[in-house]
Amino acid sequence: MPAAFGSEPQQPVNFFPAGSEIYAQGEKAGAFYQVEFGAVRIYRLLADGRRQISAFHLAGETFGFEADTKHHFFAEAINATGVRAFRFSAGADMSHKLLPLALKGLTRAQEHLLVLGRQNAIERVAAFLVDMAERQGGLRQVELPMSRMDIGDYLGLTIETVSRVFTRLKDKGVIRLLNLRSIEIVKHVALHCMSE
Repeated sequence: MPAAFGSEPQQPVNFFPAGSEIYAQGEKAGAFYQVEFGAVRIYRLLADGRRQISAFHLAGETFGFEADTKHHFFAEAINATGVRAFRFSAGADMSHKLLPLALKGLTRAQEHLLVLGRQNAIERVAAFLVDMAERQGGLRQVELPMSRMDIGDYLGLTIETVSRVFTRLKDKGVIRLLNLRSIEIVKHVALHCMSE
């Protein structure tokens, strides 16, 4: 439960298996969500069938804020994920509690736009890895619950380009690939420099 909602009643955790939909684009909105464990991808399907991922949400993070009554994106569990839905009674003024969470989401969205504006694939992947490390407490070992294809759809790159950049960063000694979903940042300063 978000710290700001300590006085609200505890909501049950809803379990979503990997790949299952939490809500769909066009569905009625009326709640926001917090990831208890696992990870969530927020995306939209483009007219040509391609998928554009706009955000990933990890444990402790909130999502699902909408400016109107319908969801504008799909939300899907990346892996086995537990999510709490928070709904408030009509007439309750929760703006003072929701505003900081909404502003944090807006800041993350603006930073994502800056990453997409970069020309260089290495800069995009480096910025993504730095962001993931910071969101996981700045640890050297970073868990990546999402696939290389998810990362590509988030960064506007092909899966092949993402894989090549990971290999190049490994060959330069900047990261170690521990397994498909886990890396170790060996040279944090170098990775950070590449992301700027």
